[in-house]
Amino acid sequence: MEAKSGTLRLSWVEDRLLLGMNWRDYFKSNLTPFNGVMAIILGIGIPVMLYRIFFGLGPSTNLSDYNPWGLWIGFDMLAGIAVASGGFCIATAVHILGMKEYESMVRPALVGGTLGYFFAVVGLMFDLGRYYRLYFPFFVSPGPSSILFLVALSVALYLHCQFFEWCPAIFEWLNWRKLRRWWVKGTLGFTIAGLLLTTGHQSALGSLFLLMPSKLHPLWYSDYLSILFYVSAIYGGITMVIIESMISHRVFADRLHDDDPGRFDRLTLGLGKAAALVIFVYLGLKVLDLAHGYKWSFLATPYGYWYLFEILGFVGVPALVMIYAVQNSKPVMVRGAAIAAAVGVLLNRVDTTIVAFNWHLPWEYRYVPSWMEIVITITIIGIGLLTFRFIVNRMPILNEHPDFEEGHH
Repeated sequence: MEAKSGTLRLSWVEDRLLLGMNWRDYFKSNLTPFNGVMAIILGIGIPVMLYRIFFGLGPSTNLSDYNPWGLWIGFDMLAGIAVASGGFCIATAVHILGMKEYESMVRPALVGGTLGYFFAVVGLMFDLGRYYRLYFPFFVSPGPSSILFLVALSVALYLHCQFFEWCPAIFEWLNWRKLRRWWVKGTLGFTIAGLLLTTGHQSALGSLFLLMPSKLHPLWYSDYLSILFYVSAIYGGITMVIIESMISHRVFADRLHDDDPGRFDRLTLGLGKAAALVIFVYLGLKVLDLAHGYKWSFLATPYGYWYLFEILGFVGVPALVMIYAVQNSKPVMVRGAAIAAAVGVLLNRVDTTIVAFNWHLPWEYRYVPSWMEIVITITIIGIGLLTFRFIVNRMPILNEHPDFEEGHH
């Protein structure tokens, strides 16, 4: 019996995890340039992560009492969560608004969103001095009057909602038919809950900076910060779906059965139209903020030039390019504009938390991330990419499982 059970277990591993190969062939198949680069990143990054865990924030970061938030908050957390909102955007469009033509994009968006949120929390763990007490606000000493508690609670709940929406793909992979049949009945409920939670924490992240009018440069400080963060997260999520689908169609072409390039281009143009509309709303709010706060004079300063670089170069121009591309049916141009717009969201979050933060302090008190902070961020991104590839190569994410004719849900 032991031999038989061992054989069965090995067969399951080969079929489900090793893509139908034995261990030797699977190892050979992973000897690629991409994996070589990832091995170098992990070889350097993991020891640095361990150093941070065992020796603390002081020796491994340039954080201080003046700058308690750095790269791991500004980029890993705030920027990562902003562009990881594609899951709720596409799920809302399909399950609530009934835009069924985008159904094939739901699962990739949910997987990307779930991993984006999860690894944003991983980045947060490195930023916390007492990371081992992460559970305290939830189970030991909750602080319902704190915006940070609101963000933490809604992010944690939303991460679970996205995972629950993704679970049918896991059940198909494991061939758990009954559980899958029961689980998909809650899809609409998970989507509605995710929409509400996303609205809460995306806007609350902006509200954090309403408490810091003396620290944040006037061009980035706004009474509308909560709305601006939420709106930019919407188009950041849509543009990331465009980028992820573009990359997936190149990298995972073998997983796309009966793929129609014409249909893919039409979906890209539709997403570009939606993204452009939301970007123009965001741009209008930024102009309204400049007028309402009488901030025009700040534009003729070095910070003002950088602000214009962010707003014009990565908001206004991508929106105009998207409109032109949609009107003239140029999906490739939409994808290029989506990259620029997504970079703009990342840049805004970094500017808000790092570049424009403590702007009045002398340079010697300003924050510049240490090389260890940068290495850990790159390592987290690398692990995220490897995890996404591992999941897509094994689960029915880009394609429907042949044994489940009723589709994805």
